[in-house]
Amino acid sequence: MKQFKYRLETVLDYKTQVLDNLKTEHAVIIQNVNRKQEEIRGLHQELAGFESEFDRAKAEGSAIENYRLLDMCIGRMEQIIDEEKERLKILRRQEEEKKQQVITAKVDTSKFEKLKEKKIKEYQKEAAKADETFIEEFVSNTALRIRHQHRG
Repeated sequence: MKQFKYRLETVLDYKTQVLDNLKTEHAVIIQNVNRKQEEIRGLHQELAGFESEFDRAKAEGSAIENYRLLDMCIGRMEQIIDEEKERLKILRRQEEEKKQQVITAKVDTSKFEKLKEKKIKEYQKEAAKADETFIEEFVSNTALRIRHQHRG
């Protein structure tokens, strides 16, 4: 019997390649989300530094210019944090979209993999049946030859 050949192997290879690419893209987006979260944590630390500096200036008594400068720094830092949080929301949406694409591609790929497994099982059953038929014929033919030899 001829060797097993899955007719849709190239399609399965393509689907697997698409899935792998989507997984890679998803991983990159997750890295970007993590970096953005770290960046926001750092900005919060900077903000906390400005706020503690403001509190220290209040406690020690400082020139009004220092209060205004620190207040402007605090306001600007809060604004930057809000902008970065919006960018983080966009990244998270991108991550969710890419995750859905990965899931869809995985389902699509697994359909072809399951079909291949089914075809392999069918092939193996046919091969076993063909082997069984061959053995039966061989045994039958051998038995006939032996009978003919004994008669003759």
